[in-house]
Amino acid sequence: MRQVVLDTETTGLEVRQGHRLVEIACVEMVGRRLTGRYWQTYLNPQRAMDEGASQVTGIRDGDLVDKPLFASKADEFLAFVDGAELVIHNASFDVGFLDAELARLGEGYGRIGDRCSVLDTLAMARERYPGQRNSLDALCKRLGVDNSRRDLHGGLIDAQLLADVYLAMTSGQVALDLAFEQPQESAATTAAATPLVLRGRPRVLRASAEEVASHEQRLDALDKSAGGVSVWRKLETVDATVEAGLA
Repeated sequence: MRQVVLDTETTGLEVRQGHRLVEIACVEMVGRRLTGRYWQTYLNPQRAMDEGASQVTGIRDGDLVDKPLFASKADEFLAFVDGAELVIHNASFDVGFLDAELARLGEGYGRIGDRCSVLDTLAMARERYPGQRNSLDALCKRLGVDNSRRDLHGGLIDAQLLADVYLAMTSGQVALDLAFEQPQESAATTAAATPLVLRGRPRVLRASAEEVASHEQRLDALDKSAGGVSVWRKLETVDATVEAGLA
């Protein structure tokens, strides 16, 4: 599955007040792995930035005078995201600005939703952590993602951080989904199955020290994602207790 983690910066908060994009940044993931491919551009918004937006991003009007217009970058941007699932924090904000820019180019460009599906990590975080702060900075802290480079909001660094946050928030899903990949057999099918006959003593493979260390690191990541002791650590504790009782 191809995903594109996307972030934008704008001249202000309200697209309905004529505010425009000043930066678009995207990083690519395929099969939940960052590929190293990215797309980023600053844009001339053809209007002044709000002072609040400048303070948050560090971008001033003078920085954007020589930057390209969205119209000259639209085809390149759309080619990069076309067909992907967009991963966006507070997606309605970014998609609203992107759709407004596309609308200025004419009906032939359509809307972002015509080309991509959209996953909103803010909605995901609110469902997973109800009643808690779910800003990008708050999620970085909660999930152990290093955001020390984020002195100011910037599209590319925010997209990179969001990719790490998304992977951390969903890190348990792959492991948990594996348990349900095999179809459930009916009682009749199970009863009719040919009994398994082992010919010779099966070879027992023990985990190496490196594999044990990697397993512990994975459990540490699951603990962080769960906000406490994960179910796998609890199961290991139960197994250890049972083994001690049988010894």
